[in-house]
Amino acid sequence: MCANSFLFPNYLLYLKGMFIIGEAIVQNPVTDAYFCCDLEKCKGACCTLEGGRGAPLLDEEIEPMSNSLPFALEYVDRKHLSYIEEHGFFEGSTGDYTTKCIDNKACVFVYYQNGIARCSLERAFEEGYTSWKKPISCHLFPVRISNGKPTMVRYEQIAECSAGVKKGKRDAIPLVMFLEEPLRRRFGDEWYLYLLTQVNGEDR
Repeated sequence: MCANSFLFPNYLLYLKGMFIIGEAIVQNPVTDAYFCCDLEKCKGACCTLEGGRGAPLLDEEIEPMSNSLPFALEYVDRKHLSYIEEHGFFEGSTGDYTTKCIDNKACVFVYYQNGIARCSLERAFEEGYTSWKKPISCHLFPVRISNGKPTMVRYEQIAECSAGVKKGKRDAIPLVMFLEEPLRRRFGDEWYLYLLTQVNGEDR
């Protein structure tokens, strides 16, 4: 079904440098950019960024993460396992939770495979041990979303992801198509179809 076939008034509005779909404000770079992760080049850098705080978490993600924890711990090394057992895996307060980090860098859920930082939560999911993949903030990166209302959707460009930008341009993969699964997960199928109409400013 064509996205425009179910348009209804005021669902898609335009502002300077951004547009609104439903209750989300989307900055134009989100639909203008090309991107595709290149793990062989970046080595999973988004999981090991310096800064102290880890991945932003929704309040409702704490429970499924706790349920997934025993399975995810099967993949982390002794250092990460000991840290989680002693300090837990998240910090913050309601509306401002994040995962914890090791040495102000790697997320506590990181494990390494052939020199690449990977997510133990995601591996537990992919191997069929859990039904919850990983935090939506991780799933959506390099797109970031605010937790307030209206929700702001923006593209966070960092040097560590430069290889992903090059690969996306080379293979002609729009950022929003690379992130189809997490965008549908976060906003729903109908919202995502509206978003596709804005790729490269098609309707702007």
